[in-house]
Amino acid sequence: MRRSRYVAQAGLIAAVYAVLTVLVLQMPFYLGWGIVQFRLSEALTVLAALTPSAIPGLALGTAAANATQLSANPIAIYDVLLGSIATLVGAAWTWRFRRNAAVALLGPILSNALIVPIYLPLMLAGLGLYEVPFLGVDLEGHWLGMYLIGFAGVAFGETVVVYGLGWPLLSAMRRLGIGAAGQADTK
Repeated sequence: MRRSRYVAQAGLIAAVYAVLTVLVLQMPFYLGWGIVQFRLSEALTVLAALTPSAIPGLALGTAAANATQLSANPIAIYDVLLGSIATLVGAAWTWRFRRNAAVALLGPILSNALIVPIYLPLMLAGLGLYEVPFLGVDLEGHWLGMYLIGFAGVAFGETVVVYGLGWPLLSAMRRLGIGAAGQADTK
């Protein structure tokens, strides 16, 4: 793929991902943040199965979207940095295993479920949200417990979005003949 096309695709993916994320973050019911997140933009992580330009595009889109939260919560810098790394790792996994959609789509789920809960307790504590109301548990001072609940919550939300919305999107794009470099995927 020529460099200009690669950069243009990465930029477009970053912009669409960031806009969708910011829109979800503005929705009621806190769909886009917290222990269980349903960021609809995560369905776009499947684009990494179609083009390598999605790898930097998704990571930059994550950084841009998460940076919009910095003025409200300076601790969100963790989300900007580590969330982008999680997306980068997940997208690289997806590209690497692109021939097997079931395995490829595990990348964003696992990377986010493993990385986001590392800093999620810090962000939630900064907002005073160490209590898990649906479990009736207060985890203040219990990082491991918060990490494990965060792992389960992030994995659940990612799985719903990536497999529930992303896989059908990937299947539709492949049926249209969209593959690596925007061309028919003949492999």
